[in-house]
Amino acid sequence: MVGSSISDERYTYIHDSKWPSEAADVHHIVVRKSSAKGFLVYLSALLILANGFHLFLVKDKSIIIVFWSFLLDVFLVKLMLQKPVKKESVIVMPAFGIQLETHYVSGKTIRRFVPIDKILKPTLSECVTPVTCYWSLSFIVRGEAELMLAFKELRPPVKMLVPIWKALCAVTGSGGSFDTLTDDGPWC
Repeated sequence: MVGSSISDERYTYIHDSKWPSEAADVHHIVVRKSSAKGFLVYLSALLILANGFHLFLVKDKSIIIVFWSFLLDVFLVKLMLQKPVKKESVIVMPAFGIQLETHYVSGKTIRRFVPIDKILKPTLSECVTPVTCYWSLSFIVRGEAELMLAFKELRPPVKMLVPIWKALCAVTGSGGSFDTLTDDGPWC
C-alpha cells in the first residue's frame, strides 16, 4: 500500500507503508523511464555503423573502417547505458537501523546496512560542482571519516529528500530542526 508519492520529470518518490507503522518505514526513489534516451543511443549507433558500411561499399575503403565503426558503436551503447539504476530505497527500521538499497535494471541489488546507534545525524547537503548543483541526503556515522550517502547513484530533488530526512531525524533522535525549512529548501 502506497502512503504518498511525489513525481517530477525524472524521478518518483514513493513512501511505502505495507508493514505496520512500528516495524519499518520504506522510502523509494524510482527512475522514470525515458524511451527517448534509448532511442537516441541506438539511432546514433546505427548511423555510425551505416557510415562505416557506406565508406566500405561506395568508397572502396578497407574493411578495417567497418570494424572500427562497429567497435565505436559497442563502446557508445555501453557508455550510454552503463549501470542503469531502476530505483534506490531507504528502509528505516527504528529498532535496528537503516538499510540502503540500490536496484539496477539488470536485476542486481546492492544493500548496505547501518545500525541505528552508529548514526549520529542525518544531513541534507547542497553539493556544488563546476557544472551543476544538487541536494544529497547523507549520514554522519560514528567511526567513519566521511559522510555516508543515502543515494549513491541518483540525485533526486530536495522536495523528495525532505520527507526521508524528517523520518530519519525522528528515528535517530537527532532532532532535525523543521523550523529551518523554508520554501527555498532546508538550511541547516
